[in-house]
Amino acid sequence: MSEISNLANAGLAGVAIALIIAIIIIVKSVKKINTDFGIDTSLVVKKIHFVKRNETLSKILLNYKTPYKKIYRAQILSENLFDLRKIIYGHKYYSYSSTENPNLLQHFVYEISPIDYLVINFKDTVSVDIIHKKIVLKKKIVSGVIKNSLYKSLTEQNVDPELVINLSEIYAWQIDFYRIMEGDKYKVIYEENYVDDKPIGINKIIGAEFFHRKENYFAINFKTDNKNDYYDEEGNSLQKTFLKAPIKFSRISSRFTYRRFHPVQKRYKAHLGTDYAAPQGTPILAVGDGIITAAKYSKYNGRYIKMKHNGTYSTQYLHMYKIASGIRAGVKVKQGQVIGYVGHTGLARGNHVCFRFWINGKQVDPFKQKIPSSKSLSKKYLDDFNGVKEKIITELKNINFVENNNTSTASL
Repeated sequence: MSEISNLANAGLAGVAIALIIAIIIIVKSVKKINTDFGIDTSLVVKKIHFVKRNETLSKILLNYKTPYKKIYRAQILSENLFDLRKIIYGHKYYSYSSTENPNLLQHFVYEISPIDYLVINFKDTVSVDIIHKKIVLKKKIVSGVIKNSLYKSLTEQNVDPELVINLSEIYAWQIDFYRIMEGDKYKVIYEENYVDDKPIGINKIIGAEFFHRKENYFAINFKTDNKNDYYDEEGNSLQKTFLKAPIKFSRISSRFTYRRFHPVQKRYKAHLGTDYAAPQGTPILAVGDGIITAAKYSKYNGRYIKMKHNGTYSTQYLHMYKIASGIRAGVKVKQGQVIGYVGHTGLARGNHVCFRFWINGKQVDPFKQKIPSSKSLSKKYLDDFNGVKEKIITELKNINFVENNNTSTASL
C-alpha cells in the first residue's frame, strides 16, 4: 500500500508541476501581447500620422483602399458618437494595417482630444467606439514673487498658462490685474490632469493666497450642494456684484481723473471713466447683471451701451467697434456676457473702451469703491467650510514664497 501511495503522490506532484509550467507559459505569452485601444499591436503595422490641411477622413481612408461601403457604414455607426466631418488639421491619428498587406487597413484611431479617441474597426464587421484614456490627478504647489507680471512669473516655472487664466478669473473681483506690482506674491495649491504621464491641463485650484498691495487675499475652494465656488477666510464668496474690468487681459491707458489732457481736443478736462486699451474686436463684458438702457451711437461716445444694475449702480461702455447681436434697450444681461467689441468710434484715438461707473447718479472711480460680495455661505455649510479652510490655509502657510522664479513646481 505504501508503494501505491508513493506512486500516487509522485503522480500528483508531476501533474502539479505540469500545471505550474503551463501557467508560466500562459502568463509569459499574455505578457508578450501589447495592445493599443484594445488592438493587438503584435499582429499589425502601426503608423502615426497628422491630419493635413483640407484633408477629410474619407480621403485618408481611401488612401488605404478602404471600400466605400465600409466608410459609409463607419459614418452611420459614428453618428451619435462623433461627426467624422469634423476632424481637425494637425490632430494625430493612427493606422493599423495587416503585417502581410500594409495597404490593408484593419483599424483607424483618431485623437479627438488627449483623453478621447475614436476607434474604427475595419477588420471584420465594421464597428465604431469612443475610447477614454484614464486621467490621473496630481496635486501640485507653486509660489513666487512677481518681478514683471503674473504670467511671466508662472511660465518661468513651467506652469501651464491655464493656471494664470484660472487665477485671474477667481480673483477677478478682488485684484486689479492691470496694477500688479513688483513684489506682489502668490501661493497656489492646484490639481493638474495627466494622461499617459503627460500633463494635459489644470483640473482646479484647491486654494490660493495672493499678496497684493500690502493685503492678503485667500481663495478657498468649497463645494456646496449646487457647485464648487471660491470663498475668503470668512466664508464670503469671492464673486462680487461687479467685475473689476469689462475686458480681459488688457491694460489701463487712462484713469478716472478730474484733470486730464484730452488727446483729441488738446485741452485739459475731466475724464470720469477708465480707459482699457485692447485690439479692435476684443469682447467687452457686462461687469454685472442688469438691464440695457441705451445701445446706440452718438458724436462723442461713438457706439456705446449704458446699463442699470439696480437702484444704486449703473455702468457705461464707450467707443465700441460694434454692439453685440441682440443687445438693445430693455434687454436683460448677465455678468460676464459679451455686450460689444472694442473699437475707437466717436471722439477717440486708438482702440479702447471707456468704462464709466455711477453710484446713485454720480460718476465715481470704481477702483475706490468697496463692492459687496454677491453671496455668502449659508450657515448650514459653515462647520464643513471651516474644516476645509483650516486645512488649506495651514498648507498655504507651510509654503515658502519662491524668490527664484526659475524653480519648478512641486508635487504633493
